[in-house]
Amino acid sequence: MGLDMYLSRKTYVKNWGYDTWKVTVTFEGKPSHINPAKIAYIEEEVGYWRKANQIHKWFVDNVQDGKDDCGDYYVSHEDLAKLKDLCQKVLDDPSLAEALLPTTNGFFFGNTDYDQYYLDDLRHTIKICDDAMSVEPGKASLYYSSSW
Repeated sequence: MGLDMYLSRKTYVKNWGYDTWKVTVTFEGKPSHINPAKIAYIEEEVGYWRKANQIHKWFVDNVQDGKDDCGDYYVSHEDLAKLKDLCQKVLDDPSLAEALLPTTNGFFFGNTDYDQYYLDDLRHTIKICDDAMSVEPGKASLYYSSSW
């Protein structure tokens, strides 16, 4: 129980036949309700955080228009670049933490101290941003979601 946060990458892979590529999906113990010929998207989890409430607050404020409702929200490469930049600024000067990436309270949102765990979350976020942005814009869509 607590704040779980996800960044997913959704890639369109519908097999139209006129493209030069084809996606093949194989299953072990395939669920009977999935028809591989009808798969249109592949969704990957490119990021997971646990109780990184300062990162969650940033997404709520900058991507979700202030709505903290556990929905799925589109995240642009520009958004992730801004988040990565803020994380790096705070790592370079931790005295900026409260001003640039403040923590927030919530239902089992975890620690609100500006300590080593806070800084570890920022390092982890930079890695997630790098991975997510490794696919050029337009090739896939990124989405943030959370639950608690």
